[in-house]
Amino acid sequence: MARKSIVARQAKREALVARFAEKRAALKKAGDYAALDLLPKNASPVRLKNRCQLTGRGKGYIRYFGISRIMLRDMALNGKIPGVKKASW
Repeated sequence: MARKSIVARQAKREALVARFAEKRAALKKAGDYAALDLLPKNASPVRLKNRCQLTGRGKGYIRYFGISRIMLRDMALNGKIPGVKKASW
């Protein structure tokens, strides 16, 4: 599980991106890159990282489910994800 400070930092970045999204879009459309530089760095969506919704793990993220590979395997084996089962042949 990720440290709580890392998860909190990510949540703070997500809030900043949401808050400045309209302003960034307007400045980009106008081509005012000098004003874009004055916005906070964490307001850029590029600085967001995909993290597991359950544990905050940053590596092994599976975009389709929004969770890490470890949680996906655990939930699939417990039958918590409909339509997903362990392969056997």
